[in-house]
Amino acid sequence: MIAIGSDHAGFRLKEEITKYLQCRGLEFRDFGTFSAESTDYPDYGEAVGKAVASGECEKGILVCGTGVGIGISANKVRGVRCAVCSECYSAQMARLHNDANVIAIGERVVGPGLALKIVETFLDTEFEGGRHARRVGKIMAIEDRQH
Repeated sequence: MIAIGSDHAGFRLKEEITKYLQCRGLEFRDFGTFSAESTDYPDYGEAVGKAVASGECEKGILVCGTGVGIGISANKVRGVRCAVCSECYSAQMARLHNDANVIAIGERVVGPGLALKIVETFLDTEFEGGRHARRVGKIMAIEDRQH
């Protein structure tokens, strides 16, 4: 299952992404927002982050105006590795090398066609493991030292 969420600035793109997920037959849970009325991106970054960190959802997709604020918010949730991506190569490498479990995209930065390609790349790329697993372990150890 995929967790998805956005604030008002990412609402339209989130709707496009949910249509894409439906077309692929992928299960998802939409954490909102459900309109273009002004909201606060940290609420959705946290909700999606918690769903992924708890194991309720395997991966998460977030959208705000730039992807930055909502991505920072998600990364505050222990166990989340959220990458802000504006092109496919970063999405691919975030999965291959960093085992990113959440992606954040900016509606005001990326058009819908490219955004769907970024999502596709993120969802279809597996973690490479090997030497990268050691590095991801070190990232997670940073969290352990903070709590």
